[in-house]
Amino acid sequence: MQDLFKFYMNGAWVAPLALRTHEVIDPSTEAVVARIALGSKADVDLAVQAAQTAFETYSQSSVATRMALLERVIEEYMKRFADIASAISMEMGAPAGLAKTAQAGIGVAHLKTALAVLKNYAFEEQRGTTLLRKEPIGVCGFITPWNWPTNQVMCKVAPALATGCTMVLKPSEMSPLSAQILAEVMHAAGVPAGVFNMLNGDGPGVGSAISAHPGIDLVSFTGSTRAGILVAQAAAPTVKRVHQELGGKSPNIILPDADIAKAVTAGVRALMNNSGQSCNAPTRMLVPKAHKAAALAAAKAAAEKTSVGAPASGAVIGPVVSKAQWLKIQGLIQTGLDEGATLVAGGLGKPEGLETGYFVRPTVLADVTNQMTVAREEMFGPVLVIIDYDTVDQAIAIANDTPYGLAAYVSGSDAETLQHVARRLRAGQVNINNAQVDMMAPFGGFKQSGNGREWGDVAFGEFLETKAVLGQFAAQPK
Repeated sequence: MQDLFKFYMNGAWVAPLALRTHEVIDPSTEAVVARIALGSKADVDLAVQAAQTAFETYSQSSVATRMALLERVIEEYMKRFADIASAISMEMGAPAGLAKTAQAGIGVAHLKTALAVLKNYAFEEQRGTTLLRKEPIGVCGFITPWNWPTNQVMCKVAPALATGCTMVLKPSEMSPLSAQILAEVMHAAGVPAGVFNMLNGDGPGVGSAISAHPGIDLVSFTGSTRAGILVAQAAAPTVKRVHQELGGKSPNIILPDADIAKAVTAGVRALMNNSGQSCNAPTRMLVPKAHKAAALAAAKAAAEKTSVGAPASGAVIGPVVSKAQWLKIQGLIQTGLDEGATLVAGGLGKPEGLETGYFVRPTVLADVTNQMTVAREEMFGPVLVIIDYDTVDQAIAIANDTPYGLAAYVSGSDAETLQHVARRLRAGQVNINNAQVDMMAPFGGFKQSGNGREWGDVAFGEFLETKAVLGQFAAQPK
């Protein structure tokens, strides 16, 4: 068991001002694998002070300097790649293959993307006699979740480093092990003291202090909509920029001309990935009523082929992150059945032979209406709900009838219809026919799924302020 009782601040590992500890649980074994210190407002004050001091010089660094720094961070990240993947498997139960290829892999992908964008990013633009400058916003506060730990950290840290910002990071107290290694990577890469600061903590002790701190110029939060509201409320009195990537209940429209079996199978696999613990998971599958029987058969087969097990077992999915999350999912499955849904696959309880660990049976519920609890609330587990529709217009209306708008999915064979449906969906990202991940595609939501965008070149704008300089750079008359 590891004891991680120090924070990374101002280029050094320092003890908290007062020791308060938290146990980190391996969700596949229910065993305590680490203890961490939880910070306080006083610790946040020290981290912010370090970041403010570092901003004076780092904000003035050249593009070439920041490119060289990103290159060193990438180099050190790759040295610790296996350690990062192993930590993710331990702290959140991700299967070994997923932890390596997707979880750890996407962290370095964000760094490489930021480096590529930085090479050609225009921080200045001349418009007649006025110069427009894009300058770093200042000290950034990052509050990240447990479900994609390196993804959510690096999609904030990488563009912040690239644009000349300094930062204070609070990773989830449920997945601090990979964040510890990321801090070690930053130190080994020679990130200047105070540019990157990290302290562990919970929402009330550290998250709220970051959100409200007058020395922080931007707070970027990824997590539930409920928590996002609290972050925005805490940030409001200081009028800081608030960037949020929040919850989702993403629709997956299977059009009548789609290959039903193929599209449904792909939709089930996409949902089950990471044990359903993705904010953009396609949790509501909309199928044509005329093809309902074929769709249910395909969904049942795909769910039953989704193996469940410990990270090293080779199973497709591992456990969900905690006992509380497991109980929430069980309660929502039961609510769905009580409200009239039909169980197609999976159901209540743990898979056979997996009594220890927070494992959930891959579950499919059919005969769901869009007003049922299971169609409205984010489950964050391997549970798919299937809603049937009569017309494409009805499917679009059902898809948009949600307080969320993070992602949407559409499968079909007619290009014109696919584009028509995509244009009408109220979501920040629409995936057509199970397209591959695009690291340059902006990621973020409409409505209560948040505001602002991450990933790629668009993300840079979140960390920059625009300054107009009039007259000084005017062209001289001939």
